[in-house]
Amino acid sequence: MMFGEFSEVKPATPEVQAIADQVKPQLEKKENTTYQVFEALQYRTQVVGGMNYLIKVCISKTEDQCVHLKVYEALPHKNEGPSLTAYQIEKTKTDPLNTF
Repeated sequence: MMFGEFSEVKPATPEVQAIADQVKPQLEKKENTTYQVFEALQYRTQVVGGMNYLIKVCISKTEDQCVHLKVYEALPHKNEGPSLTAYQIEKTKTDPLNTF
């Protein structure tokens, strides 16, 4: 992976799930809803002045509903938590995790 390019799609890890969990309240506030299910499925990363993540998150156990999150995580010395910078709703598990 080159600096500035997004990585290939990878299965979500516990670390990626933790990042998704940290930005979940930000998404819930923007969408004015509460998600009972919030399971990270896949992710991609981009090295910038910190790290950008694209994360596919399943939001329903009974339906094929997902959201795509774009999350920025600053460098550790900044001592900031991850922030939700963009998102796409009405996605499915089969939708590709493309940049947006």
